[in-house]
Amino acid sequence: MELTEEAITRIERYDEVINAICVPDFDRARDAARRADRARAGGEELPLLGIPVTVKESYDIAGLPTTWGMPQHADYVPAEDAVQVSRLKAAGAVVLGKTNVPLGLQDMQSYNEIYGITVNPWDHARTPGGSSGGSAAALACGFGALSIGSDIAGSLRTPAHFCGVYAHKPTLGLAATRGMVAPPGPALPVDLDLAVVGPMARTARDLTLLLEVMAGPDPLTHGVAYDVTLPPARHERLAEFRVLVLDDHPLIPTGSAVRAGVNRVADALVDGGAHVERYSPLLPDPAEAATVYTRLLFSGTVARFPVDTYEQLRNRAAGLSADDRGLDAARLRGMVSTHRDWIEANNRRELHRHGWRQLFAEFDVVVCPITPTPAFPHEHGPDLLQRRIDIDGVEYPYFDQLVWAGVATMPGLPATAIPAGRSPEGLPVGVQLIGPMFEDRTPLRLAELLEQKIGGFCEPRCSSSAPV
Repeated sequence: MELTEEAITRIERYDEVINAICVPDFDRARDAARRADRARAGGEELPLLGIPVTVKESYDIAGLPTTWGMPQHADYVPAEDAVQVSRLKAAGAVVLGKTNVPLGLQDMQSYNEIYGITVNPWDHARTPGGSSGGSAAALACGFGALSIGSDIAGSLRTPAHFCGVYAHKPTLGLAATRGMVAPPGPALPVDLDLAVVGPMARTARDLTLLLEVMAGPDPLTHGVAYDVTLPPARHERLAEFRVLVLDDHPLIPTGSAVRAGVNRVADALVDGGAHVERYSPLLPDPAEAATVYTRLLFSGTVARFPVDTYEQLRNRAAGLSADDRGLDAARLRGMVSTHRDWIEANNRRELHRHGWRQLFAEFDVVVCPITPTPAFPHEHGPDLLQRRIDIDGVEYPYFDQLVWAGVATMPGLPATAIPAGRSPEGLPVGVQLIGPMFEDRTPLRLAELLEQKIGGFCEPRCSSSAPV
């Protein structure tokens, strides 16, 4: 009960400014905390017994609204919990409430007309990231010890990077997603093409603990026995790891602050005796990977667009030059993809997956950026395709920063986001550790070792008192 009351007190004291908790559920949280105390007193042992957690708004929780930030669904209240919420509760967790998201989960920021703007605890003029930005901000402020989010375009990793916390994008299909569905859609056990659900925490070890609770297929399609045993980490000591470090992408520059974070991790690996390389011919072509990822990602963004809007996009795509291989062109072509186009892109994805299997025969983990910059200032222009991202004083298309997220997302690989220091302005900087498919414990173990080596989460302004 004490942990829950402490978290609620912090939310009531600080969240008026941060706006991370968009749907509090304190009465039921207190009831759950009392039950947890009784269970613990009776000798019951559960992995999350009595631990206060938050849940991304996009997950169904019976009795609470699920809106995905869409005003037309402001009053939608599901009747049952998402499978992952059920697993949290079965593990003894105390759910404090829901965390804020962008409209339709389709932004690298977290704001919408229903719940307003979530700010970054390190700098209120900047975004905490998206679409799991509310969860990352909540963790940074101590509004619970754990949170769950989702990731298709860095939506777990980017907020972790921007707020200085940990997150893990699991292997595609490892954790059931039922009940993480846009309203008012039914909660069906659908196999998603790119998207995953995953854990967020303030330590690497807690990520592993929460992943163990979340992992496993949907009992509706695989029976009630959904426990899953992941392979152990390939290594236990830093000196045993073989690591490929990347800090350049052919389609977008890496900002100096993020490059410094990557290099800090690389230096720590070398100092710890790990085998570190900066280049491998086995790495699947990152430019082609970014194009394939972009086409697959944007192929699902226009499914509910009005017919006339879709036709306008088709006309624009028809006017593209056949030689245009840029990311803007890939986005537009993706939005009007035919099924034949999707099959072609999927075939390219399978070739990339095979390339990654070959690379992971020589390496255990790939270290690379999550985005090119630390958290950027709030940018709420209505046309996301017209927005720009500033990288060391030069502007680039807003969505181009997603290429680093796609490195792991397109082939479905696990990726752990870890803190890697701070920028000259004092903003958090993170990197991602990408591992072999279904070997999630390998990057998670490396995250634990690096946390011991270079440190991990630090409260905003590195204060043991108020985070804001």
